[in-house]
Amino acid sequence: MTQSMLAMQAIDKGDVRITEVPVPTSTDGQVLVKMELASICGSDLHIVDYGWLVEEYPLRPGYPGHEGIGTVVEANGTDLQNGDRVLVTPAIWDSLCFAEYQVVGTNFLTALPEASDQQPDHLLMAQQLGTVIFAAKRLSNLLGQTCVVMGQGSAGLFWNFVLKHLGANRVIAIDPIAHRLEVGAGFGSDDRIGETFDAATRAVLDLTGEGADVVVEAIGTKETHGQAMDLVRPDGQVVWFGVPQSAASIPFDFDTFFRKRIAAYSPLGAQDELELSSFRQALKWINEGSIDMTEVVTHSFPLSRIDEAFNAARKREDGAVKIVVTMG
Repeated sequence: MTQSMLAMQAIDKGDVRITEVPVPTSTDGQVLVKMELASICGSDLHIVDYGWLVEEYPLRPGYPGHEGIGTVVEANGTDLQNGDRVLVTPAIWDSLCFAEYQVVGTNFLTALPEASDQQPDHLLMAQQLGTVIFAAKRLSNLLGQTCVVMGQGSAGLFWNFVLKHLGANRVIAIDPIAHRLEVGAGFGSDDRIGETFDAATRAVLDLTGEGADVVVEAIGTKETHGQAMDLVRPDGQVVWFGVPQSAASIPFDFDTFFRKRIAAYSPLGAQDELELSSFRQALKWINEGSIDMTEVVTHSFPLSRIDEAFNAARKREDGAVKIVVTMG
């Protein structure tokens, strides 16, 4: 096997390049995976461009990619076998999917369906869909409820779908990008708001009266973090799903939180769930065709053009939703 590999490395904020580094060596309980695909998450932009979780640059080669598909090439005495194709879902602190090879603990790997009619890049979407499934498990009964989803990137689209699956009567989607709002209709949104900030808040209140039963913030900015509390009704629920842009403190309107008796949470931890059950459920839905990823996976770049891939994710133009990176 080759001794070196190509990997992305963030040299400084916003500066990603390709570097050649040694192929890592696996130890007990870990396997070596030859990566096939990875995809860019909004949290990757927050890490690379804004420095969330970053103490210093350059970052480790391959970091922070945490959505991947690959093939086990060194099973190293684990329950997996060489040749097994797996969904790779490492914890975000130790995620190196933007590289040709990666050493991963078996607790972060889920076997792909053996005979799937789905494209590999569609199965790859099980990582982010799985995090949404995991997060939604903490919601109360949604039957007949009105929900707001802030952001219609891939995570927001998946929230539309999951909220409807759980019985929500009405899903209101917010995003300034018209194409994403249009795609969101196919994932279950009933009302679509193309405005932001105060204009979006007024539009939600016009539609709901006193606010939505549930508000999902799927963007991750300090402005939308606070705005979520303006959009929810008294005694409603807020899910802060979006990863912060940086480690800087976020202003918090405790007065509104207190007076409206809001129940709120942030759902980190899908990768630590027993048997990765949410990721398994996501793979099942995609493999069975219950959710169609055709309009989600919109752009693909080889690893050698990783800078272009990140620029496409940043600009969100030309119908871009989810950007996939291919290895080898």
